[in-house]
Order: sequence, then C-alpha cells, then structure tokens
Amino acid sequence: MDRQMISRGFVDDAVDCLSARGFDPRAALAEAGIGAGATDPVSNVQYGRMWLGFAALSGDEFFGLGARPMRPGSFRLLCHAVLHAGTLERALRRCLTFLDIVLDDPTGELRQREGLAEIVLTDRGGARPAFAYRTYWLILLGVLCWLVGRRIALRRVDFACAAPENRDDYRQFFGAPVHFDQPSSRLTFSTSYLALPTIRDEKALRLFLRGAPANILLRYRHDQGVSARIRSRLRAVPMPDWPGFEAIAADMKLSPATLRRRLRGEGQSFVSIRDEIRQVQAEAMLKDKRASVAEIATRLGYAEPSAFHRAFVKWTGMTPSAFRDSA
Repeated sequence: MDRQMISRGFVDDAVDCLSARGFDPRAALAEAGIGAGATDPVSNVQYGRMWLGFAALSGDEFFGLGARPMRPGSFRLLCHAVLHAGTLERALRRCLTFLDIVLDDPTGELRQREGLAEIVLTDRGGARPAFAYRTYWLILLGVLCWLVGRRIALRRVDFACAAPENRDDYRQFFGAPVHFDQPSSRLTFSTSYLALPTIRDEKALRLFLRGAPANILLRYRHDQGVSARIRSRLRAVPMPDWPGFEAIAADMKLSPATLRRRLRGEGQSFVSIRDEIRQVQAEAMLKDKRASVAEIATRLGYAEPSAFHRAFVKWTGMTPSAFRDSA
C-alpha cells in the first residue's frame, strides 16, 4: 500500500467510536470525500479531514477514547507547549504531561534502561481498544518527529489489549514488531533519539498546523531532504564500500560545508545516518543467528570486531552477544 494511504479499517474504527456515542458520521465522511460503504483505503488528507470533522461533531480530538474528551484546539496547544523544548527528551516529557492533564487516562511515562527509551501507558480503568493506543501514538510521534525533523525508528510496540480480528494493518503500520495482550501498552526506541535538538520555529509551526492532522498520519519524515538522499545512496552499495562524506557531497553537487549545514537543519548528521543504517542491519543479522559476530562486523564495514562491539554497546547499551541471546 502506498505510504500516503490509510487502511479502511482505521476509518471503520473511528466511525465505530463516533456511532457508539450517538453521533451520525455520514456528513463528516462525505465532507472528507469518504464513501460511507466503501472498502478502499483512503488518503492521509481524507483521513485528516475526517478526523477534524469527527472532532468538531463530538467535541473530542481523541475519538471519545480517553477518560475525558480532548477538546478541539488541544492538539494546537500541545504543539505550542513543546515548540521550544530544546531537546526531544524535554519535548517528550512535556507532551506526556500535557496529554495526562487533558485525557486524565491513559497516562504516559518515559522510562530508560539498557540504551532503550520506553513510553509506557497506564490505564486505571482497564485496557482500551487498540485504536485508542494507536491514536495516542499517532499524536505523540507526529509531534515529536516533526520537532526534530526525522522519523523515530521504533524497536517494538506493545498493546495492552487483544489483537483486533482480521486487522493485519495494526501489525504493519508502525514499522516495528507489534505485540498484543501485553501487561501494558508501550513504545520502545533507542535512547540516542532523546538528545536530538528540536529544530522548529513559529513560522514552521504555522505551516505544520495548517496541514495537521493529515501530516502526522505519515509519522513525519524528510522524504525530500538531503538525509533521505544520503540514506538512499548508502543503501545502494555494500557497507564496506560506503563512500565518505566528501564523496557524498560531491555526488550531490554540494560543498561539504553546505551539506553539513543542511543536515543540521534536518536535525541529523552523516555519522548518525550511517549508524542508524548499521544498527538496523546489525540487529537483524544478530537475530538471524546464522553469522558470527566477527562476520557481522565485516559485513557492516568494521575493520575489527572490537570496533563493532563498541559501536553496538553505544547504540543499544548491550553487547552484540547479549542482544543475540535476548532476541
């Protein structure tokens, strides 16, 4: 499915929430250009319009899935509250506090351990539908990814509820392993993201809010930025043959200083891009368990296994062997 298309199942989830509260969704669906009985996927723009229409109709931007309604305008205030946080960690903590106050339940908490950051949700009233957690993650990730100008690669997504029947879209949507019937709902990602600087200003926020919530449905990424072009260039060749920064700049017809400045504008660096690609590949090969740590180090372009060992500990807080044993 095209990444700008949203599964029809997520439309049905929203419609069910609205109908259960006694509201007729047909006018809002029509305004968004979504047929009431259709089964085809919808665009992120259509889904965003539907979301706004449902919020205006019900007085709740959270589809009635929190302990208290998220009044229209709350998302806008959330963005203003975190705009000048400085780092992703401070922005994340402010987001969680804001959503705790607005929704009352579920409540979110940031935990860190062994190189991983976990956002753990607690429900005093018991587990909610999967759609409630998905909506929470959409709001949270949409704002955070936009603030730092890059996608946050997730390691794992847990739902404290049963898996929706015949809905593989829940497992595919996040780009990470998804587990249901867990003790709590949580997102897991590398703690290295927490130190990323926020790079947006008031002008950028006005543009962002003009496109919300359609833009947060894509889990914001710089697909047209220089970082995406560098990733594409690196993925096209074996890691031991990766070109250096100056060669990449020349290939992109930019001076090294200009490329470095543009990367900073996207909240990234050449080293962080290389490490992100290497980390994903390293974890996949370690989980596969067919290659030795030394062989993996060579495939990743490290001259010595010890260099790979140090890098992996820096990325994850675990040694390659410990990671493999826990996989």
